Amino acid sequence: ETGTRRLTLRFLTDGDFPPFNYYDEEGVLTGFNIDLARAICLEAGTSCDIQVRPWDQLIPALMRGDADAVIAGHKISPSLLQSVDFTERYFHTPARFAVRRDAEKFEINPEDLDGKTIAVAKGTAHQAYLEAFFRFSTIKPYDSPEAAREALMNGEVDLLFDDGISLSFWVVGTVSHECCELRGGAYYEPKFFGDGLAIAVSKRDPDLKHLLNDALKRVRTSGRYEELVLRYFPNRVY
Repeated sequence: ETGTRRLTLRFLTDGDFPPFNYYDEEGVLTGFNIDLARAICLEAGTSCDIQVRPWDQLIPALMRGDADAVIAGHKISPSLLQSVDFTERYFHTPARFAVRRDAEKFEINPEDLDGKTIAVAKGTAHQAYLEAFFRFSTIKPYDSPEAAREALMNGEVDLLFDDGISLSFWVVGTVSHECCELRGGAYYEPKFFGDGLAIAVSKRDPDLKHLLNDALKRVRTSGRYEELVLRYFPNRVY
């Protein structure tokens, strides 16, 4: 199809990234990305065709022309930008601090965390950020995010620094036994935490990128975007 008038937008996603895209208990594909894609189609005046593929097949399928766009939680990254283009960001991927609920009150900044012990997953951007900006804290790297969370649960450390999206679910989930809570604001520095999540499109289709960006803008101004954030992220990520 030429030009920006399209009858159908063909999206690809995967089915195993809750709450963004996943199958519910009835086996129905749902999630923030799915509802956002439908809202975009509505604003663009097109019908919506959303197909599921395994994660590692999504970008190759897009490049072959099997779909118009991929909305599955891809981060805008230099490596992906070599092969595909991206719309404007639709979701930040900030970092957050968590503390035990029974922890003393203190502000979250490098001065107030002087001497405090912070758990973090080894070899991550989160560890690099702490080492750059929280040098007077004791940084304790763990082999996995799960091990770092367990250390906070068990009171072995004062704080945990991790991905804000997964932390926001962990603190209210059953695994954490309501031990902990988010404290302080969100950290967005793109150099460490990336430029966020966006919709991948073919480099050969600049018209589509503009169409999706315009529709995304209207989804935001209509209030629909905020509705979806509140529905799928009740414990605010940002």
